[in-house]
Amino acid sequence: MSIGQQILFLLGALGAFNGIILSFYLFLNKKRRSWASFFLGLLVLVFSIRVAKSVFLYFNPSLARIYLQIGLSGCFLIGPSLYYYFRSVILKPARLPETWKWVWGIQIGILLVVGILVPYETYPATWGNVFVKIIYLQWFAYLIATGLLLRQVLKPFYIVLYVGNCIVFLAYVLAYFNIMQGIYISGPICFTLILFLTIFFSSSESTKPERKKIADADLWISKLEKVIGEKQLYKDPNLKLNDLAQHINISMHQLSQLLNDNLGKSFSTYINEYRIAEACKLITTNGHLTFEAIGYEVGYNSKSTFYTAFRKIKDTTPALYKESIDNQL
Repeated sequence: MSIGQQILFLLGALGAFNGIILSFYLFLNKKRRSWASFFLGLLVLVFSIRVAKSVFLYFNPSLARIYLQIGLSGCFLIGPSLYYYFRSVILKPARLPETWKWVWGIQIGILLVVGILVPYETYPATWGNVFVKIIYLQWFAYLIATGLLLRQVLKPFYIVLYVGNCIVFLAYVLAYFNIMQGIYISGPICFTLILFLTIFFSSSESTKPERKKIADADLWISKLEKVIGEKQLYKDPNLKLNDLAQHINISMHQLSQLLNDNLGKSFSTYINEYRIAEACKLITTNGHLTFEAIGYEVGYNSKSTFYTAFRKIKDTTPALYKESIDNQL
């Protein structure tokens, strides 16, 4: 192995090793525990597994097939991990939505069933000619879906993470179809660079000075909840942040900070939660009202806006929600 090859090997292996360490840090760090951190940790972990397989295969073509299967299995989960990381960043779910559990259950089930019934050791041609194409096609589909989500969180770290994934994906696809010679090892190198950029952005965020906290935040939150509940301000379709701030005698900036820092919510999310909670009550107790009428009743100007907010908060549609309630009776 030449000096150049040794450097490439060390860079790729270093990225995979550090990636595994970083993934466990994200899994176990209590201060940053959230579904976004979990999916980011999972993304880094499965990427590290895929990269480790690529590095060792590149410099050792006779690598045992079980490691090839493990690497490709990790690759199968890269796209979903990236997509659900961005969804977690946007939605900030307190618990894992049921539909997400089903999607992940199906994908992991496929991995286990295929891995047991059609192992790489016995069916290398099937894996190389069929399964790899399916894996890359699935990864590509998730990249497209994630790209659509990216428009909602255009920050440097998210852009770097997404573009880096696209570059690594392209490197592997070009290598698979023999379009460019020697590009296969570029995937691990790109991953190493992305990993260090991820650490850089994470450390930059952690070293930013914290904003001055609002004194008596709990009292302000109690006052806010009392006013918005008693006066049902959320039913006003034209309610603005400044309007709500005036009702509790606080500045608009302070109210925004109160919602973001103490509740982890934007103004629109906070109001939508009240509206959708009220809508659920009406769906349960007023069977004569149409869904559109309920939407207008709780503060929405249009049926589409109501349906979009309902799905975002409840991860289902009003009709399916009503059906689930009826089935429980």
